[in-house]
Amino acid sequence: MSLPSTHEVTQLLKEWTAGDQQALEKLTPLVYRQLHQVAQRCMAGERSDHTLQTTALVNEAYLRLVDCGKVNWQDRAHFFAISAQLMRRILIDFARSRGYQKRGAGAAHMSLDEAPSVCKEPDADLLRLDDALKALATFDERKTKVVELRFFGGLSVEETAEVLRISSDTVLRDWKFAKVWLLRELNAGIGRGH
Repeated sequence: MSLPSTHEVTQLLKEWTAGDQQALEKLTPLVYRQLHQVAQRCMAGERSDHTLQTTALVNEAYLRLVDCGKVNWQDRAHFFAISAQLMRRILIDFARSRGYQKRGAGAAHMSLDEAPSVCKEPDADLLRLDDALKALATFDERKTKVVELRFFGGLSVEETAEVLRISSDTVLRDWKFAKVWLLRELNAGIGRGH
């Protein structure tokens, strides 16, 4: 089975937005496979006894997407950007519900250089990254979105540029700045014992 075209997914998203439930039925198998690939990257480095499995992550994200109601989907990239945000929230909520320390005191350093494979670090590191992203968003929301799309969503530089409607060069600059800033924040948090 070949991947669906960007146009095909975008058209089905627009039809679904207009209220066509058959479009949703056609869209589901097309995007589910890609959502599963994103979730597999998320879960690849998790411990083998992790209670949240890849399919459960996909299903939870899918249910939240369907429950979004009348989202005015712009295109395929917009859909996967929202999906990345939802997966991030699900993973963060799951990590917090498991009772892990908020900032992961004593946890190993987290590297963003291995993006876009997202969830290879323990839950505590994921929580620390989420806290750092929230801090970054207070002064530069776009850089936060670049990290979210690349790191959590697995989008390429070009796809990220398409979603954010900026140039690929801007994505690369934002990505480079955000990595340095986030690493500084994460290292400072360890130094403060958080």
